[in-house]
Amino acid sequence: MAIKSVTLDGKLFDINYEIINPKNEQTIVFLHGWGSNKEVMKTAFDDVFKDFRHFYIDMPGFGKSTNSYVLTTKDYCEIMVDFFDSLDLKTDDLIIAGHSFGGKVATFLKPSHLILLSSAGILEEKSKKVKIKIALAKIANKLGVSYFSKLFRSKDVETMSENMYGTFKNVVDEDFSGEFKIYQGKTTIFWGKEDTATSLQSGKTIHQLIKNSQFYDFDGGHYFFLKHSKEIEDKIKQQFDGR
Repeated sequence: MAIKSVTLDGKLFDINYEIINPKNEQTIVFLHGWGSNKEVMKTAFDDVFKDFRHFYIDMPGFGKSTNSYVLTTKDYCEIMVDFFDSLDLKTDDLIIAGHSFGGKVATFLKPSHLILLSSAGILEEKSKKVKIKIALAKIANKLGVSYFSKLFRSKDVETMSENMYGTFKNVVDEDFSGEFKIYQGKTTIFWGKEDTATSLQSGKTIHQLIKNSQFYDFDGGHYFFLKHSKEIEDKIKQQFDGR
């Protein structure tokens, strides 16, 4: 593991990362989802893609990477660009695999080959339970009762700091349809059939939006890739072999 310090608009971020197979020339980057970290991605993929150099990164505010600010998805993209620049890597030369929130960041980065794993970015109808929690939280905020407002927060942010909660509010309801539609690079989309965080239909919608894309679904939920990394590798290698 290593730490690389990068600066965005005068704000300092210490980025924790790890490289596997450092002598290989072609690079694949793995970006985790919201509330996750690089160890989850490493658990899934460190034993596949042996011909590639792997980068596993804790994005700011997750794992062992620092963040004291309220950020947007675009901010995360710019921080990652600065991080890659500091290592003499250009995003348009990279293969980037992004899970959930990491899929949105990966799409913004416009790599040569984009791999989306149950990516966030398509707005979905919220359940009645979630709608009620949001309504109650808004009422509590208007009444100035911050303690009760916190009770209605998503489980994704229960242990997050106030700045990360602010970041969550910035990114959770983004419609990324436009970003998917304008992306022109090669894209491979993988999804869990039983995913309840980002529905299978969202994956199919992204496939329709990205012209140069292929779509595959597997048994499992939002973290389906933990059990299907070898199949994912095989599908990517088939594309490199031109089959």
